[in-house]
Amino acid sequence: MKVVGLTGGIGSGKTTVAMMFKKLGIPVYIADEEAKKIMVNSKVVRRKLIQLLGEKAYTKEGLNKTYIASQIFTNPEKLKQVNAIIHPKVGQHFKRWLKKQKGTYVIKESAILFESGAHKDCDKIILVTAPLNERIKRVILRDKTTEEAVLNRIENQMKDAEKAKLSDFIIENKNLDTTYKKVLKIHNILSNL
Repeated sequence: MKVVGLTGGIGSGKTTVAMMFKKLGIPVYIADEEAKKIMVNSKVVRRKLIQLLGEKAYTKEGLNKTYIASQIFTNPEKLKQVNAIIHPKVGQHFKRWLKKQKGTYVIKESAILFESGAHKDCDKIILVTAPLNERIKRVILRDKTTEEAVLNRIENQMKDAEKAKLSDFIIENKNLDTTYKKVLKIHNILSNL
């Protein structure tokens, strides 16, 4: 079974694209969701994150996402350290998940597919892009955050131009109808590989 990596910068619409593939019956793995579950449920990860980021990394309710974001998206070294704690666990979880799937291919959606090295385990890669101002608007609306916070996160991600050189397919996600047509076209190619 082929593993197709799906990536894109924050606010590009990669999860929207992933859900389009899911509607076509393709198994979809959302790495960011699994990473959050691991951060909440793994005692080892929790202990390591508290050691690195301090007690404020967790509240009584669970993961303190706002605090963690403020720590890692302004400090590239801390971001690397957090990724080094979480992403090997996500990789192990993905391998277990993959064994249970059926079909021609699966989609592995990950914001940091290249940065984490997970792209090396993919047969093909799809990059989702969108204009910067559109991405900023989407994230401000979704996360109830500021433009400055979004720009900090974008600054800490690999640039689309670099990702494009390493990708097999590029979907510019400006209009949902056009995006869906591109998803269908890519699906037909992947189904016949």
